[in-house]
Amino acid sequence: MEATGCPKSVAEVDLFGPGAPQHWYAAYHLLHAECPVLRLPGEGLTPDRDAFILTRHADISRVVKDWSRFPPTLDLLVAQVIQSGKLPTEMPDLDAMVQSIVTLRPTQALWRAHRQELTDPWVGPGAGRHAAMITAHADALIDAWEGRATIDFVREFARPLPQRTMASLLGFPLADVPQLEIWGQAQVMSYVHGRGHNNILTDAQKAEKFRLLAGFSDYVRETVRAKRARPADDMISWLTQVHYAALDRKLTDDEINGIVYAMVIGGLETTQYAIAEQARLLDSHPGLFDRLKADRTLIRPFIEEAMRLRSPTQGLSTRITSEDEVFSGTEVPAGSTLHLRWAAANIDPNEFEDADMLKLDRKAITRHLAFSAGPRVCPGAGLSRLEQTIAWNRLLDRLDGFSVSPDNSFPYQPGIMLGLLELKLDIRPARGAAP
Repeated sequence: MEATGCPKSVAEVDLFGPGAPQHWYAAYHLLHAECPVLRLPGEGLTPDRDAFILTRHADISRVVKDWSRFPPTLDLLVAQVIQSGKLPTEMPDLDAMVQSIVTLRPTQALWRAHRQELTDPWVGPGAGRHAAMITAHADALIDAWEGRATIDFVREFARPLPQRTMASLLGFPLADVPQLEIWGQAQVMSYVHGRGHNNILTDAQKAEKFRLLAGFSDYVRETVRAKRARPADDMISWLTQVHYAALDRKLTDDEINGIVYAMVIGGLETTQYAIAEQARLLDSHPGLFDRLKADRTLIRPFIEEAMRLRSPTQGLSTRITSEDEVFSGTEVPAGSTLHLRWAAANIDPNEFEDADMLKLDRKAITRHLAFSAGPRVCPGAGLSRLEQTIAWNRLLDRLDGFSVSPDNSFPYQPGIMLGLLELKLDIRPARGAAP
């Protein structure tokens, strides 16, 4: 890693290694102060191209809001597939999703139509239709704590809530959630165990990933066939019946398979990380639990500030420069890969006053980049926000408080997602709380 003009201590920070979650916060402060752009020589899409890590809010916001000037790396893959007529053999894990992108949303206009017609009704603005279902899942998980003083909040709430929600939304049986968890973890293996900003797996890791995913496509295809024959009130059933106006036709089984792949990879992990970090923030801010319990209008700003401070996805290499650019005084040639550090941007003191502090009265509280921004903002942001809001409403209803148990070691997974693996909480059930 090269960081011209940066102090040696910053240049030596491993922003992608196994210890990243433990030192990310201190590293970002050094980067903001001394080195807002880091050059990674020879780590672009080809060995003759470089990659650059961007950490400032203004730089990253400019990139994500201009699709044409800073095209997504996935666009290059889609163009390659369209030109050659076949998928690259070295990326079999992307078959389903990329195939559906090629046929359903290869252009910006079709990307917008895909979102508006196919995903917004379920995980975007239409996510409110799932409120009763999410509430029921939250209550069922809390019911299981009866008579206990200590729980593993990750294993017994933060993780299973989005898993159950996504299973119910798509139309998978809850009994299959353990298998869906295995497939979901396999899908994000590159982002957890991959090396460097390109998330490169070893051959052995790739083999394990594909072994775990071997049955996923078959499982989805079987579900799609069953839903076509006997539609129910779920997203897969709806996708088998909907007329896609943008292309004036119905969807194929392969296209539905690709949409489901994207829903699973985006819907199982990040909401879990957000809820777990919110519990840690509540514990570290005495009196905040009681304040939220007394005034539920504060839940929304609390959630937004928590995602700003503890961004579930710390960063991704998602964009390419189509022209020569300058970011925070650093020249970046055309054809360079941009690794966007959303977590750094979200605590950028140039953008946020008192950037380290959780402030429920912060103005324009949603201008953080936890869901990215612009035309490719996370399509499931509406669903995630709904899950988090319902989760804390029900936890506030049914608990009088909690504290982090003294024997916690706070184990985090490696990689670019802020994934807490275990969080032991000592809980105080609310007296007379409704079941």
